[in-house]
Amino acid sequence: MSTAPPSTTTDEAPQPGAAPAPSPSRWAPLRPLVLRLHFYAGVLVAPFLLIAAVTGFLYAGAFQAERLVYAHEMTVAKVGDTELPISEQVAAARKAYPEGTVSAVRPSPEADATTRVLLSGVKGVNPDHAFAVFVDPYTGKVRGGLEQYGSTGALPLRTWIDELHRDLHLGDTGRLYSEFAASWLWVIAGGGLVLWFSRRRDLRKVRGTGGRRRTLGLHGTVGVWAAAGFIFLSATGLTWSTYAGANIDELRTSLGQATPSVSATSGGDHAGHGASASTGDAEHGVGLDKVLAAARAKGLTDPVEIVPPADANSAYVVRQVQRSWPEKQDSVAVDPGTGEVTDELRFADYPLLAKLTRWGIDLHTGVLFGLVNQIALMLLALSLVLLIVWGYRMWWQRGRGSAFGRPIPRGAWQQVPPQILVPPVAVIAVLGYFVPLLGIPLAGFIVADVILGEIAHRKGRRTAGADPALK
Repeated sequence: MSTAPPSTTTDEAPQPGAAPAPSPSRWAPLRPLVLRLHFYAGVLVAPFLLIAAVTGFLYAGAFQAERLVYAHEMTVAKVGDTELPISEQVAAARKAYPEGTVSAVRPSPEADATTRVLLSGVKGVNPDHAFAVFVDPYTGKVRGGLEQYGSTGALPLRTWIDELHRDLHLGDTGRLYSEFAASWLWVIAGGGLVLWFSRRRDLRKVRGTGGRRRTLGLHGTVGVWAAAGFIFLSATGLTWSTYAGANIDELRTSLGQATPSVSATSGGDHAGHGASASTGDAEHGVGLDKVLAAARAKGLTDPVEIVPPADANSAYVVRQVQRSWPEKQDSVAVDPGTGEVTDELRFADYPLLAKLTRWGIDLHTGVLFGLVNQIALMLLALSLVLLIVWGYRMWWQRGRGSAFGRPIPRGAWQQVPPQILVPPVAVIAVLGYFVPLLGIPLAGFIVADVILGEIAHRKGRRTAGADPALK
């Protein structure tokens, strides 16, 4: 992956005694075009990629930092012999924090972990977030309360870093930066692969070289090793972006590959009956304990989340929330009047694209393989930072004195035969439609490039036709 092109006059010129270069392939005319696209994309997109890489590095490390910072809330003081009924744990949470309503309950998933009772409508808490009350499952003692976000249960530190990575704390407008970076990362990585493997083998080595050629060698070698990871991050990042993500969701729906959900409609004559006030709005009908027991009987092991009925005609929903491998994503609906399971949904029955999307997002966010996954993401982020620095350095080294080098000459596309140029252009046009933050900037670049080229052409003609005495 190279944000600046190799200089053929210095890096690729035949050396004395070197073996003759192989005859160019029929795809050789594409190389200058890829080089120009790679150069300009790298120069213009690199600042956005740098921000995404640095914030992504921080996010990958936030999982372990969260365990340290919030250890008091997330863990119990002493592991006991018997856990209290979940209804009593929720009652303890409501006594300490009576404000708001219970939106979900996450029973303690491990022997030393606390139970989380999630409240919505709490004053001062972001409406898109929940307030998590941490309860010792053995004693019922409340160990604290923290704002929580998302299905992975991100607490304030990780939430802040997540929002920094996603939108720079600028809301929906800020999300355009991350989508722009994701839209172009695969293009730059793919272009770098083409450029690297189209170079003569003797020009790829790093050992024994210096100056710009050494920088290029380091840049290309690291880029080749990391390219697959970059393409993966680009593809998975786009799946939940604003515009490309909406197009992907629409395509999956049209193909019958949307992510299914369990039906939460309550059936039977008991719907809406038997509500208890013992623990406020969390208890309906048969209560949390019997609902959890019904889900356990269907094989839903920890960690799980219990969502109370939304209204009198709704059922409890109990779903597994483990995102690490092997994933646990099964869910059931439980009638609050009878305690019977009314619907089941198994992750094994998800459509293929729904499974791939789930795995891709969890791998992208660092939860699928835990610490190993997070370390791999940190290494990818560090690689991207190094590649950007080396790319700008190559551009500088190609210049003279203390200035960046001249841009790649335009007009490379004119040297490409139509039968070779048209198919890639057609593919890019289709991708540009589905990924607008790739298509629109690319179209703008082409228009600007044509205009600048025409201005330069006319200026050259006027200069050539001027009175020699005035030159």
